Amino acid sequence: MEQQKLSWFKTEQREGKTYVFDPLRRRHVVLTPEEEVRQKALYLLVEHLHVPAGLVAVEYSVKVNGMDKRCDAVVFGSNGSPLMIVECKAQSVKITAKTLDQAVRYYSALRPKFLLLYNGVDCHCLKVENGVLQPMDHLPDYDEMKA
Repeated sequence: MEQQKLSWFKTEQREGKTYVFDPLRRRHVVLTPEEEVRQKALYLLVEHLHVPAGLVAVEYSVKVNGMDKRCDAVVFGSNGSPLMIVECKAQSVKITAKTLDQAVRYYSALRPKFLLLYNGVDCHCLKVENGVLQPMDHLPDYDEMKA
C-alpha cells in the first residue's frame, strides 16, 4: 500500500494570526512556538523515521492520577499498543528534568517502549528496558519501535 504524500509546513494568515496546516489532524491550527516544534516532530516521525501517519495520534488524551492530560503525540503499533510518547516544548524552553517528569507521568498511563523529548533543537530519546529509562544515542525508526 503506497502512503500518500503529506503536505508539511503550509501556513496561512487569518484574523491577524498565523495558522499551519497539520496533515495528520487534517486541519489548520494556530502556529504557536510549541506547535511549530510539534509539526517538526511529526514531520521527523513520518518522513524520516517511517512511522505510518495513521498510527500517530496528535494531542492524545490520557488520564494521569484522575486528571485529564494530553500528550503532544503518541506513536502506536498496528495492534493499537502505544510505542512512543512525544513531548514537545517551544524552542525557547530547555529540555530539563521537569520535561522528563511530565513525559514519565504520561508513560505511567500508557506504558510505551520509548519517550521522545524535543524542543526543535535538542532531542532526547529514551527507551524503557526492564522498567528503567535508558538514554539512546539515536532515534529509533518505526521498525525498531515495533521490535
